[in-house]
Formats: sequence, structure tokens, C-alpha cells
Amino acid sequence: MAWFDGFEAKQHEVNNTRIFARTGGLIDGPPLLLLHGFPQTHAIWHRAALALKDHFFLVMPDLRGYGDSAKPADDAEHASHSKRVMATDMVALMASLGHAHFGLVGHDRGGRVAHRLALDHPQAVSKLCLIDIAPTLEMYDAADTRFASAYYHWFHLIQPAPLPERMIGGDAVFYLHAKLGGLGSKGMGYIEPQALADYERCFTPTTIHAMCEDYRASAGIDLQHDRASRAAGERIACDALVLWGSRGVVGRLFKPLELWQAQCAGRVSGRALESGHFIPEEAHAEVAAAVRAAFG
Repeated sequence: MAWFDGFEAKQHEVNNTRIFARTGGLIDGPPLLLLHGFPQTHAIWHRAALALKDHFFLVMPDLRGYGDSAKPADDAEHASHSKRVMATDMVALMASLGHAHFGLVGHDRGGRVAHRLALDHPQAVSKLCLIDIAPTLEMYDAADTRFASAYYHWFHLIQPAPLPERMIGGDAVFYLHAKLGGLGSKGMGYIEPQALADYERCFTPTTIHAMCEDYRASAGIDLQHDRASRAAGERIACDALVLWGSRGVVGRLFKPLELWQAQCAGRVSGRALESGHFIPEEAHAEVAAAVRAAFG
């Protein structure tokens, strides 16, 4: 099939910003929002989308700051890149498409947006799937040499601008390939050529800065929001599916199923898949099968 054949590509003006998204699949099917992570775009979902399109109406956006979505202006607290604001983007996007209630799947940064969305907008989420993440608070609080060595970018990208931006920009394609081929992945052979071309095209200085702002928000204002939610006793209200890679860092250093069970009032199930970190591409068939089974 042609690249995303049958899916509409469109810019959407929502939440005072511009979000690019591809939509399509079963027009009258249950809506399913798929959120990508760093350093990628919606293209990570292409193979999984082919296996899901006959069962769901799929919405695959680029998060603000990523891909072909708008790059928000900076602010001192990095609030414009917070997961709370990104989550509000997604709720507004789905509402603009006529969906006030939807299934939600998030990988990596998209999983953190999905977590915040489920807390801030519980009425919007029918079921949640989180892929290869543990809660942000636990990951930062448990940081040790092993974690810092594997996820060094968490601490590099949060340094004040323009240090990481200039360092990455010195050889941006090399950095991008190093990230995509690491974190338990066995090289980049799992990536479709069209997806890699999309990642390379979008890995511009403006996007690199927005990605750094995303991580700066995660180490600051996002943690404030998470601590406030914990103090208020807020938990994910819906059932959740948790997937992680057998060769990834999250499964090796954390107990993702137990950690998410503690943060969810609904039923939490999940398992490891034979994969590195980039599970929606490396184990796309298994992800699609797990989502179909869990989301009905």
C-alpha cells in the first residue's frame, strides 16, 4: 500500500495552536487516539495503523513542537510545552473531530501526555494504553547511575538553551540515528524508509529546540503537576493496558505493571513484548493485536 493510503492528512486549529494529524480507518468505528514520542512523529504508527484501521477510527497527530505541528513560543516555566497543555491540545483535537470520548494509546512522550490527559480529562478516556514508560515521578526519583547512563538524554536535553540544541545541531542526523538505533533496539532496520525520511525531515533546529523544551517541562512544571495530582489523590479512572520492551530500559530498571497499578483505579493488565524501546515499530503486529484485544 502507498504510505498512509486512505488516511487524510490535515492541519487542525485547536487550543490556540496548529496540530497536524492523519485520520482514517473505520469511519463509524470507536475512535482511537495514537500519540508518538521522542524523537519521532505520527509516522511511528504506520504499520500498526494498517492492522487497526478496519477496527477503529484512528487519529494520529504530531504533538505540539514535533513533526508538522506548530512550535509554541517559549515561556519561563516551559508551560507551553507541559504535558497538561499537550493533553488539552489532544482533547480539543478529538472534540473538533466529533469525539468527546475515545480510546487512548501513548508511546514514550506520548504516553506521558496520555497519562496527564487521563488525569485531567477522565470523562474523555474510555481505555488507556501506555507503552514503555513508568510514571515520570518514579523514574526521576529512582534515578541512579544505571538510569542516567541509559537515559542520559533526560538530563542533557533539560540543560539551559542553547547548549543541548547547539550540541545536537552539530550533527543532527547522527544524533537522531543514534537515538533511534539505541535503547535496546538492534539498529534501525525496524524503521520503514518513509518513516525514517519523515523523522529526518522534521529534525530541524526549531523542532530540536521544541523537543528540549518538552524535556525541560518534564523536569519542572510537569513534576509539579504530578505531585499536585498525587497529593489530591487523583488516579487514572479507566482500565489500562501497559506494554514494555523486553530489551528496553523501563522493563529492566522498573516494575511498570506494579507502578501503573498503583496509579490507576481501573483494572491494569500488561506484559513485555520482544522489542527495544520503539515498540510501535519494532513489534507493531503485537501492539495492534494487544490493542484490539484490550479495546474491543
